[in-house]
Amino acid sequence: MNVIKTELDEVLIIEPRVFSDSRGFFFESYNKARYRAEVIDKEFVQDNISVSKKNVLRGLHYQLEQPQGKLVSVLEGEVFDVAVDIRKGSPTFGQWTGVVLSAENRRQLYVPENFAHGFYVMSNTAIFNYKCTAGYRPDDEHTLLYSDKSIGINWPCDKPSLSDKDKEGLSLVDLEFYLPTYQG
Repeated sequence: MNVIKTELDEVLIIEPRVFSDSRGFFFESYNKARYRAEVIDKEFVQDNISVSKKNVLRGLHYQLEQPQGKLVSVLEGEVFDVAVDIRKGSPTFGQWTGVVLSAENRRQLYVPENFAHGFYVMSNTAIFNYKCTAGYRPDDEHTLLYSDKSIGINWPCDKPSLSDKDKEGLSLVDLEFYLPTYQG
């Protein structure tokens, strides 16, 4: 397994070791002991799968009272995946990193607790897998506007397909009282 640091220290790209031959391939998508020793010492408690069509943008979401760390990957298709540091007082507050995740490259991205997360579907469809460190609580979810100019995410699209919730996301400045604090 190869672990790659991103511009945001705690956000990691993981490239699992893949065993391929003429019949196909095999790789461990998660091994608790190995990931805890080599990548992140976190307990995952919930797995989710979403299916999205081309041009769909989901995010940028986070939970405040029960923050979720996420280990994400793509089982089918290709997405541009983004993490944003929204921790007040963090040296990288308001900065983002993005990576292409696909069924072909088999990469994973670890998005720590207290980061906003979202993705844009570049293929006809995408099956997206999330491993989460906390359960989903809809009453605790907040949405950072995907197009917030103060963050300046360079999405590979002009007019994505958005849910009503994502269309109504707030800018970082408008979420000031609903942001986590950096613990150092």
